[in-house]
Amino acid sequence: MRKIITSLIAILVVTNLEAQQRTPKLVVCITVDQLRGDYIEYFYNTFGERGFKRLMNEGLVYNNIRFEFSDIDQASAFATLFTGSNPCFSGIAGDKTFDFEKEKEVSILNDPEYLGNYTKENYSPKNLFSSTIGDELKIASQGRSDVYSIAPDAESAILSAGHAANGAFWMDNTNGKWATTTYYKGIPWYVDRYNNGPESLASRLETMVWTPTLPMEKYNAFPYVLDDLPFRYTFSEKFANCYPHLKTSPFINKEINRLALQFLEYGGFGTRSCPDMLSITYYAGNYRGTMSKEYTREIQDTYYQLDQDIEKLLDTIDKKVGLANTLVVFTGSGYYKSEESYPDGLMVNGGEFHPKRCLALLNMYLMAIYGQHTSWVQGYYDNQIYLNRKAIEDAKLDLTTLQNKAAEFIQEFSGVQLVTTGRSLLTGDWNEGTAKFRQGTHHLRRGDLIIELQPGWKVNLDNPKEKVKIIRNNAVITPLVFMGNGLKPQHIYREVKATEVAPTVTHVLRIRPPNATQSLPLWELTTK
Repeated sequence: MRKIITSLIAILVVTNLEAQQRTPKLVVCITVDQLRGDYIEYFYNTFGERGFKRLMNEGLVYNNIRFEFSDIDQASAFATLFTGSNPCFSGIAGDKTFDFEKEKEVSILNDPEYLGNYTKENYSPKNLFSSTIGDELKIASQGRSDVYSIAPDAESAILSAGHAANGAFWMDNTNGKWATTTYYKGIPWYVDRYNNGPESLASRLETMVWTPTLPMEKYNAFPYVLDDLPFRYTFSEKFANCYPHLKTSPFINKEINRLALQFLEYGGFGTRSCPDMLSITYYAGNYRGTMSKEYTREIQDTYYQLDQDIEKLLDTIDKKVGLANTLVVFTGSGYYKSEESYPDGLMVNGGEFHPKRCLALLNMYLMAIYGQHTSWVQGYYDNQIYLNRKAIEDAKLDLTTLQNKAAEFIQEFSGVQLVTTGRSLLTGDWNEGTAKFRQGTHHLRRGDLIIELQPGWKVNLDNPKEKVKIIRNNAVITPLVFMGNGLKPQHIYREVKATEVAPTVTHVLRIRPPNATQSLPLWELTTK
């Protein structure tokens, strides 16, 4: 009898382990651009039971993920999450770069070799130097797995998809259609039908009005809202920036869901011999028309409606594939964008840093040392100063010495917290204080001087067409949740690195991590 009981226990243990450790049929990566964990906490009592609460109650939850560099934006965040490597390896340090020869800002994804489908933009992932989760899945399955991404913007769509994906789709800013690039081969028939049929966004736009979803008294998370008037926003192609505005409203998440549900209905996800992957990006930042307002009813309503959108997506996944057969990975992008404004007479710290004046004085300083026959400074972009490398090379000057002299000069400017040189980051002469500069930049596009301003200081580009930017690099709480695929609910109050997400997902998929990953999988998911 004892032997029989022991055998039954052994069988149950083995069966339970197999159930927990099996490879999922589908991986769904839900990334919320500008998600704030504190807002989930503040608005928690307005949520239903099957959206945010379901993730928090049924998932393996990490309280916060940390990015190892500052000045995070959409492109650098998504590249880090899906490659498991920081910008110093992935090559994606920001949404845009500056072409000093053509004197214009260009997208980091810009690639004239590829045309756009349903867009005039030319994009590809060629500047992404690392492989992604999806790339490794396509390699392991020898192309049998389907890998797609859906996002509001090209940056999040392409960088969450990778090089080998079947497709990446985003909403075009001029026509509101689901766009992609000819880099990816083919468009599913249901995307074409969606873009051109009676359900297209353009055909429904005039009926879309954003007003409070809840009674006004329910938006009580912030005691700083001054007015009791309900908001009302309409969207029409007659007005400029119609679609960019809509993409910062709750409607974008509903449009994301509409297309995602088409993929789940017709794409055959979870039915193949190898796992499939679908990356979905939602938006939870400020509405474009209220960027200067920090505490609003609009942001509370955005989270309330997003909670319902998450519920609908999870329920559809459960119905079509089964959450037991799906690994859901939920997190945010680690930053939050706003435009600060202060009431008249309110005293705050800080001042204004003028890059143009700074460059002029730096050039005069270098001319006094090295001669006035040329300009030694090329330009300024994204808190970095670029020197005239050709002039330095022609004059046979030592670049390291010149960078050091320039850094010492810039360090004396008011508002400058820290200056480091590109050469010191390249040769390994960096420390804990400058590690974030090394992690957050790539040597092929890195400036000669990287500047960090003191908190509260504004960057004034002396351009009447641009607003003065207030520097704010405070940390944003960003939860990380793994749910489904036999995982047991658990809350882990330990901060993890953003670079640990990708190797953890690939570990569950039993494939190699992306090729630039240097972090190990999270141990809680390696012991399940």
